[in-house]
Amino acid sequence: MTSRWPRLLFVLVALGFCAYGVVTQWDSFADALSRLSLPLLGGALLAGMAGLGCWMLGWRSLLAGFGAPLPVPATTRIMFLGQLGKYVPGSVWALLGQVELARPYGVPRVASGGATLLAMATTVATGCVTAAATLPLTSGDAARRYWWALALAPVMLACLHPRIVTWGLNLALRIVRRPPLATTLGLTPMSKAVAWTLLGWALFGLHVWLLLPSGSPALACGAYALAYVVGFLVIFAPGGLGAREAALTLALAPVISSAEALLVALASRAVLTAADLLWAGAGSLVRPPTNGNETDDRRLVPGDDQHPLEESP
Repeated sequence: MTSRWPRLLFVLVALGFCAYGVVTQWDSFADALSRLSLPLLGGALLAGMAGLGCWMLGWRSLLAGFGAPLPVPATTRIMFLGQLGKYVPGSVWALLGQVELARPYGVPRVASGGATLLAMATTVATGCVTAAATLPLTSGDAARRYWWALALAPVMLACLHPRIVTWGLNLALRIVRRPPLATTLGLTPMSKAVAWTLLGWALFGLHVWLLLPSGSPALACGAYALAYVVGFLVIFAPGGLGAREAALTLALAPVISSAEALLVALASRAVLTAADLLWAGAGSLVRPPTNGNETDDRRLVPGDDQHPLEESP
């Protein structure tokens, strides 16, 4: 994409699918929201937006680790406009959206794509860790029920080691006949990304806890992390729609009634959809470069000493 029009079309189509999802679920959302107080909904919205902001900063750390540092406003635009693609059926649109929205900033596809794929892996791995660390605190039954999260957590964390990440991304690039990464991801950006993502999980747990009629913060955090991972892995559901709500309802059902758990799940979906749209609105206010600073990926091979963000128009 060398023109802004395909990117604009992508955003409009993604917004259309998001609006369709809201409209089709409007009665359920409205009923759930009407049963909660405005202060609690406002707090949940702020916590959800803060959680998304932490994940954005984690992705920004990975971009910098791949040799493509960007200011926060630019990262906000790329991530949150691109993330609207998760509302489009299919599992690749958010990735493609972020990759193409990063191009005007001189970020090569291999850097933005690698950072986005690694951010997804970090989210799933730390989500399993969060669920494994918090759900057993709620009851012994939870530890037995979610044993698989306990088993996966250390394995997935180990897979986030920079050497394993670099090997995996270079293998994928070799399969698609692209040159290997010019920059090896270091331990510092990876550690920052994990830290930001874990902080995001804590804030998402806070947003669910504010919506709960009863229950501990540990339950809210672990249940949401587990539900998000389940929704993420169900790739045919746009934004995990339906799968996340079902998993969250089941995770909360031992502590509150099924009807109350479903209400919390629906309210959470409505609040976080609003957070997505508010962040996307903020990102749309950031003006992208207009100097044709798009980078040719073929130049980003080992030994190329020109930084992609420093090339002249």
